[in-house]
Amino acid sequence: MNRHTYFRLERISAWFGFLLLVGFVIAFALAGILTPMDPNLAPDQVRDFIIQHKGGILAATSIMVLAVPFEYPYVVVTSLQMRRIEGGWGILSMIQLLTGVVAPIGFFFPMAVLSAAAFHPERHSVDMLSTMNDLFWLMFVGDACIFVLQVWSIGYAALIDRRGKGEQGAKGAKPVFPRWYGWLSIVLGVLLIPGAFVFMFKSGPLAWNGLLANTIPTLVYFVWKIATPILLLKAVKNEEKELAEGTATVEPIALVAA
Repeated sequence: MNRHTYFRLERISAWFGFLLLVGFVIAFALAGILTPMDPNLAPDQVRDFIIQHKGGILAATSIMVLAVPFEYPYVVVTSLQMRRIEGGWGILSMIQLLTGVVAPIGFFFPMAVLSAAAFHPERHSVDMLSTMNDLFWLMFVGDACIFVLQVWSIGYAALIDRRGKGEQGAKGAKPVFPRWYGWLSIVLGVLLIPGAFVFMFKSGPLAWNGLLANTIPTLVYFVWKIATPILLLKAVKNEEKELAEGTATVEPIALVAA
């Protein structure tokens, strides 16, 4: 593969991060779940919500199915940039890659459950619809912990990046990610942990609509999700420049055998 094609594919993969964010926001808005339900809603209130938002829920799941595959090239380009920090494939870039492959499940499967409730709501009892709604929110918020190692691996890689720093750094090289992004990723990982406790609480900050389990992590995740593709595009640009100047310390794997 020639350089132009390689870096074009990396840039496209980074842009997919914006596509995913926009797609998810549109999907959640259509389904009426940009803000979480109260876990203590009466079963008939849950049924009424599902019936009223039936079309939006089903459309949202279709959007999710179409958008989720674009997560994979986005995850891959992130690991390829982390590889530059480690000097080749290492534990951090591999952790990010493997956990990133699993991450889309945390979006699609909960939506599939909610769609099953909305598909034929007239065939289900009020209690069944309420249970399926519980299952959606418990999975959607509670499973956020699967992202912890992913964001921590990215954050730690950013913090240990020695490129351009001191005698150990590569001369003329720039850090792949800025340190503030490393700390943002570490903080996000910490904020995702309270989601594990939504299975134990129906009210308060650790409920699925709580301040600690949902509101704060969602806001920080939104900031992180905007920052990541922007920084990836900058990292790809710097990688291409280093390769052209002969200062790259890690050769892109697709070009090694070329």
